[in-house]
Amino acid sequence: MKNPRKVAILTAGGLAPCLSAAVGELILQYTAAAPDIEIICYRSGYKGLLLGDSIQVTDDMRAQAGILRRYGGSPIGNSRVRLTNVDDCVKRGLVKPGQDPRAVAAKQLKKDKVDILHTIGGDDTNTAAADLAAWLKKNGYKLTVVGLPKTIDNDIVPIRQSLGALTAAEQGARFFQNVVSEHGASSRMLIVHEIMGRHSGWLTAATTREYLRFVEGGRFLPGLGLHEERWSVHGVYLPEMEFDLHGEADRLRGVMDRLGNVNLFVSEGASVETVLAEMTARGEPIDRDPFGHVKLDKINVGAWFGKRFASMIGAEKVLVQKSGYFARSAAANDADLVLIARCVEHAVECALRGESGLIGEDEEANGHLRPIEFNRVKGGKHFDVRTRWFQDVLVTTGQKAGRRRKTA
Repeated sequence: MKNPRKVAILTAGGLAPCLSAAVGELILQYTAAAPDIEIICYRSGYKGLLLGDSIQVTDDMRAQAGILRRYGGSPIGNSRVRLTNVDDCVKRGLVKPGQDPRAVAAKQLKKDKVDILHTIGGDDTNTAAADLAAWLKKNGYKLTVVGLPKTIDNDIVPIRQSLGALTAAEQGARFFQNVVSEHGASSRMLIVHEIMGRHSGWLTAATTREYLRFVEGGRFLPGLGLHEERWSVHGVYLPEMEFDLHGEADRLRGVMDRLGNVNLFVSEGASVETVLAEMTARGEPIDRDPFGHVKLDKINVGAWFGKRFASMIGAEKVLVQKSGYFARSAAANDADLVLIARCVEHAVECALRGESGLIGEDEEANGHLRPIEFNRVKGGKHFDVRTRWFQDVLVTTGQKAGRRRKTA
């Protein structure tokens, strides 16, 4: 690209522990590499773009952008807006009846004289930005789009590791370190830890691994009732896993009889088809978001697991706790900060060369960090339950290591 003049940044979709740090890192990298380039941030993602609502990044903001590494959330705001969902955009007052949201967004970028657009989000966020660039190209306007992959589920094809996912797993484990103490508040307690993950069980698996590391590194005092086994995880369930409900209930009944409590880690997408089928049979409405996704927070898979297992294992009390908002709103940990810095540095280099793509370690190119072509990007990547470290997790929880992988 010859003499880029203006960079725009937006974050979109749900929160993840990388957004604030990535925005700050982009501002710092541009300030170092191309200090004369103007930077704006659209407020609340595509909502701000459609409304022409942006923040001008001043010299003082540039100088202090490193502060953003310390915080979670997104300082510039997020929203769930699908540019192809015209009815939803009209309903929310983002466009007028008869307008194409993609055309409105593209014209706003042209009006703002944006040369480079950085999108920090999941597959929908980044492919939508690529569509905008294609629309502008047809209308004689060159826009370079360089995305950064954000999702705590780590479920973007072909990204090896999404920004924020490592932190989310660590935070989910930290969340349960307090919740697990509730096993002493009642006899025969069943605690269900519901963890985010619609199609992919990676976050639940990684959170379980992180929590088990905490347990294995702890000191216990069995003589006074502080048993390591009571603090451990006794079952983990992912969307990719098939399991025998009655067989698991028999196994967990034995755990309950022996220890007096059972702790389960469950993906919010585990067995969701069964839950939806039961809701449909009862005539209950199923809420969906603007992307057509079922609102899993309304489905409550964790509660379903708790209800199904409670009577079968003889639980006297059931406690269901969700760590999703706690985990996704955290500030990036050290591992994620390193990954964010690597990806942002490469993103700025690509942007200044006029090279578009989603920056990440490409699993289909030997894990090489590169701008991945947008037409190869998609969501819903499944976690491979045959992964060695997860097989070790299953052994620790007392489950069979040879679980059959669920077909997509």
